[in-house]
Formats: sequence, C-alpha cells, structure tokens
Amino acid sequence: MWWNKDIFGIDSYYVVWWFLTYSVLGWAMESLYMSFCNRKLTNRGFAKGPFCPIYGAGALLVYFLLRRFEGNLLALFVYGAVLATVFEFLIARLMIRMFGDFWWDYTEKPLNYKGILCMESSLAWGFLTVFLFCFLQKIVASFVQGMPVSFGRIAGSVALLVLAADLLHSAYQEKKDMIPKWKQLLADRIGR
Repeated sequence: MWWNKDIFGIDSYYVVWWFLTYSVLGWAMESLYMSFCNRKLTNRGFAKGPFCPIYGAGALLVYFLLRRFEGNLLALFVYGAVLATVFEFLIARLMIRMFGDFWWDYTEKPLNYKGILCMESSLAWGFLTVFLFCFLQKIVASFVQGMPVSFGRIAGSVALLVLAADLLHSAYQEKKDMIPKWKQLLADRIGR
C-alpha cells in the first residue's frame, strides 16, 4: 500500500500528514489574515474545506530542499524566500493557464511584479522558512507522531479523498463559471 513508501527517505505516512497539517495551518493563517484585512470572515482556500494545499506543498518543498541548511538561519531565510517566491510564481502561472486568473493580488503592494509577487511576501516566506525549521516542523512532527498509526492511516486516507474531491469540484466550478467570460472575450475579439 502507498502508506508504506518512502519519500526522500521519510515514511510516506509522515509526509502525507505533514502535508495535510501544513495545508490546514496555511488555510488558517491566510484566512485569519484576510479576515482581519477585510474586517469580515474570509475563506482564503481555493476549495471549500479548510485546506490550502499550496501551503502544504510549499512547506514540504522548502523542508525537503533546505534541510541541509537547518543550522544556518541566514541561508534558510534567503533560500526560503527565493524558493517560496519561485513556487508562488509557478503556481500563479499554472492558475492563469488553467483558470485565467490567480487568487491573490499584490498590485497595491510596493515592489510587486504584475500583482503575482511582491517583496513583502518574499520576505515573509523567508521568515516563515526560518520559523518552520526552528519551531513549526518539530511541533507538526510531534503532532503526527502522537497519533496512533492505525487511526492516522484511515483518517489520512479519508482526508486526502475529501481534499481531492473538494479540489476537483472547486476546479470544475471555476471552469464552469469562466465559460461566459470566455464567450464574451471571444465575441469581443470577433466583433472588432
């Protein structure tokens, strides 16, 4: 079974749960921040559920690629900022290609690139990388280790299925909602 595989030398059980935990923590952080900024409750996830997979994938990417720098805070900050910024850019480009848009906008921020990237977020990614290595990964790993494996495998499988269904449904809805926009764009181009 896939729970028994290794990912970069770590049992997939732990990696899957780290991903799920970081996805929920990222959703919570993003939703709290945007709720504060908007002065109303805001769900910042692409999906309907409490998951922001970009944070789960980003945290694991940073963790696996930068583990060798664990004792060097400056290297973690710089490489984490660069790596997460590149990841954010690639995700934005993928979303633009798939949906015609991306789900954040930094145009009001100084030193931004087409609203996709900004210096403020890049610096935040650097600080989050240092925080991940100094504190957060230990807490997340401890949380996952404290869970009975038999329960964790069942709950993790259910969570992954729910997340996949939620993401597929959200992607379908987004594509469906874009059809009128594409028809109008096509009509405008043909009409010219």
